Amino acid sequence: MPTNLIWPDGKRFAFTVLDDTDRATLANVGPVYRFLYDHGLRTTKTCWTVRGDPGRGQHPGQTCEDPDYLEWLQHLQGQGFEIAWHNATWHGLPRPQILAALEQFAGHFGAYPRTAANHTGVEEGMYWAAARLTGVHALAYNLLTRFRNTGKYQGHVKQSPFFWGDVCREKITYFRNFVFRRINTLQACPFMPYHDPLRPYVHLWFASSDGHDVDAFNQCLWEGQQDRLENEGGACIMYVHFAKGFYEGGQLHPRFKALIERLAGKNGWFVPVATLLDYLQAHRGPHVITAGERRRLERRWLLEKLVVGTA
Repeated sequence: MPTNLIWPDGKRFAFTVLDDTDRATLANVGPVYRFLYDHGLRTTKTCWTVRGDPGRGQHPGQTCEDPDYLEWLQHLQGQGFEIAWHNATWHGLPRPQILAALEQFAGHFGAYPRTAANHTGVEEGMYWAAARLTGVHALAYNLLTRFRNTGKYQGHVKQSPFFWGDVCREKITYFRNFVFRRINTLQACPFMPYHDPLRPYVHLWFASSDGHDVDAFNQCLWEGQQDRLENEGGACIMYVHFAKGFYEGGQLHPRFKALIERLAGKNGWFVPVATLLDYLQAHRGPHVITAGERRRLERRWLLEKLVVGTA
């Protein structure tokens, strides 16, 4: 299904990545970004501003408090990559520390983050777990997860010590929500970026395609899928953890390497997430999601979650 979008400079499709910083170190993701740069891909890398408590949270990695890592992130930004927000650190922090971390981010990178994604298990998660869903879909999620996430994510809850929704709405433009298996993210969410009046603390939401580890990435981006994305004139925003298997034993995963080399040889528009979403919004106008669109989007995600557990 063609998107009827005209991409810049005669490009036939758009492709980018939003890389969650879980477990990331300069050693295990640095070579991945050198490879992307050498092949003309400019993508988006999230980071943590603050070094967390190693005894708390999930999937810790390097942060902006590591001088070498911060210098590398700033170098990436200078090369055209986007640096984005994955919460302040790998576990929850109260509001004053979240706001301080956002100021530190702006100091490091010259502006507040334009793009953000929740980190798993972090209490200041914005409209996460059942709060990303509505009505019967929220109930279905709670039943599916046995209510284990009930009340856990509180970034949008005014009375919570983890509330930062007002600042999120003011400072951050784009927030990732649903993840789908299909390569053409625009087919799964054709109206992104969109505003949801039921979730007012996020300015604009967007979806992504599932490449959460190297196997999922390669499965989503195999040759036939690349050709499909190109033929449809679509756009892929891939959800990725580049620290999960992309570079091990001193070498890039060979299948990942071959797929990116093939993709880079196509006439694609390879830009960071915010650049792509800016283009979509500029050429199609701002979109406020309707009740029917919301129901279909939520239902599609829940059905996929039942099958494969996408994030």
